Amino acid sequence: MERNEAQTFADWLREQLTRRGYDLSARGGGQTRFAEESGIGRATVSRMLGGQGTQHDTRILGQLAAALRVPLGEVLVRAGVATDEELGRIANPDPGPRPITPEQAADELGIQDPQARRLFVSMVETLQRTPPPHEQRNQK
Repeated sequence: MERNEAQTFADWLREQLTRRGYDLSARGGGQTRFAEESGIGRATVSRMLGGQGTQHDTRILGQLAAALRVPLGEVLVRAGVATDEELGRIANPDPGPRPITPEQAADELGIQDPQARRLFVSMVETLQRTPPPHEQRNQK
């Protein structure tokens, strides 16, 4: 993580902890209390708050998300592990091209004649029902 990303993450984390009532002043005890409550080591919390980088350890970031009660995705983005776009692709993967019907194929190919169209659709449907040659050999 670049220094700028680490500092941006530190600022975000400091704001999250302060908003939740952790006193982060020198003698406030907030870092220690958060470390104990979250299960994250005090030194790790200190490094994160000091802008010295967050380990790209998703286990720690997962603990942080759970302790703050924020979505893990938000923490991953704030830590620079992932972008919003990457999370979007994970949440909504592109299924790729969808199969088209024989009728749609006939439309795409410009087959207008009703008899040719019926023949084309029938041929495609027959081919779709025919098992591949290696399966035909195994069925004998």
